[in-house]
Amino acid sequence: MSVWLVRHGATAWSESGRHTGRTDIPLIAAGEESARGLASVLTGHPFQLVLTSPRQRARQTAILAGFDGAETTEDLDEWDYGVYEGMTTADIRQSVPRWTVWTHPCPGGEAAPDVARRLDRVVDRLCAVDGDSLVFGHGHTLRALAARWLAEPVASGRFLRLDTATYSILGHEREQPVVMAWNVPSGC
Repeated sequence: MSVWLVRHGATAWSESGRHTGRTDIPLIAAGEESARGLASVLTGHPFQLVLTSPRQRARQTAILAGFDGAETTEDLDEWDYGVYEGMTTADIRQSVPRWTVWTHPCPGGEAAPDVARRLDRVVDRLCAVDGDSLVFGHGHTLRALAARWLAEPVASGRFLRLDTATYSILGHEREQPVVMAWNVPSGC
């Protein structure tokens, strides 16, 4: 049993480094192209469960990759950045030096324990599947999901860089949860 994670294709905000939580923006042309490129890796694999965030950038990626029947779940939504929505890390650090989503709060947004609770529900659901699963989502959420898969705190996601239109694979080795592949570009 393995879990494949796919980060959505590029958007205008992901390209400019703006934190995109609940703002529902579409893929740009390059993001659409790279999402289509994922199809060659993903289609034909016998996934028993396919989930996606409800945000259009994740849903578009799922559809372009060949999974237009993916089930949406709010639990895969991106981190709610609150007042930091649409800002870059450099913008935020002008008033909060050394800020990261992993180490500091997002005023008016989600806290790490809230993110952990919803991602733990996703992990429980994935572990109940008899076979492989596929998940379409977002940068911070998928990094945090991997951390929770490994029974680590959400903040451990800070060690896992995740680019747009990449896939990663979680699984087990001798009953222990592991990362089997990470941040693989769609062309590989």
